[in-house]
Amino acid sequence: MVDILQSIIPPALFFSAPLIFTALGGVFSERSGVVNIGLEGLMVMGAFVGIVFNLTFADVFGDWTPWLSIIVAMVVSAIFSIIHAVASVSFRADQVVSGVAINFLALGLGVFLTKQWYDKGQTDMVTKPFYTMDIPLLSKVPVIGDIFFQGIYLTSYLAIILAFVAWYVLHKTPFGLRLRAVGEHPAAADTNGINVYKMRYIAVIISGAMGGLGGSVFALTIALNFSHATIVGQGFMSLAAVIFGKWHPLGAMGAALFFGFAQSLSVISAGVPFLEDVPQVFLLIAPYVLTILALAGFVGRSEAPKANGVPYIKGSR
Repeated sequence: MVDILQSIIPPALFFSAPLIFTALGGVFSERSGVVNIGLEGLMVMGAFVGIVFNLTFADVFGDWTPWLSIIVAMVVSAIFSIIHAVASVSFRADQVVSGVAINFLALGLGVFLTKQWYDKGQTDMVTKPFYTMDIPLLSKVPVIGDIFFQGIYLTSYLAIILAFVAWYVLHKTPFGLRLRAVGEHPAAADTNGINVYKMRYIAVIISGAMGGLGGSVFALTIALNFSHATIVGQGFMSLAAVIFGKWHPLGAMGAALFFGFAQSLSVISAGVPFLEDVPQVFLLIAPYVLTILALAGFVGRSEAPKANGVPYIKGSR
């Protein structure tokens, strides 16, 4: 039994981490009242920047390269997300259309620059990706150490820690209270001196940074290069995790872990007795089918922030 859990849990955590990061960004954006369909595009931008930075500076920064790569990816994706903030908040454009435009723009830009810089449809493979490791001391704990702390990526635990940090920020700090207020009743928040536009800009930029983090972690742990097919649906899975998790950071983390497990099925199937005879194609489509089923079963019961998707006009009720 321990061997089965050891073959299931580390890959599930490994596939979940990018979804958790991106879903947390979605929670911040949507809690402020801005729908962010552009999570896929923000992940694409993060993956592209993370890979290009890694390839360019691997010889300069050595083992620190993947960590610096994800930081740079966060910054660039945060800046990129300002396009969505300007369109949605300042110009009061349709937020779904703006998000879709972000998806197309990020993919088009990434593929175009890849073709220009590498003269082919994909980048080279990175030489300094993230590697699995054993957590000191914890990996020696009987049973639990073998399952949770041996051969894991640090990014998996960073994602879980960040989910708890996001929960604390949103639910236990004045900033979180203001952000939730502008997503529930912006006119009342405005009356109480909260700058609705500023809070929504900050929330969208946070979602950009987290989407960039998710995309770069995916690229530097799973894909190891960038092409048009590096990020294929992970951003939409993250958006589904936001809804499935009822716009709550820990709920989104739980949903992302569920979707990450579904994504890992095709990888772990050979080592799990009851999955080894299942055709590979079924395991490959499993995460998308489970995403649809989860949303079909839960979306009707989830209560979105009341002003989510509604542009705010100062002085309106």
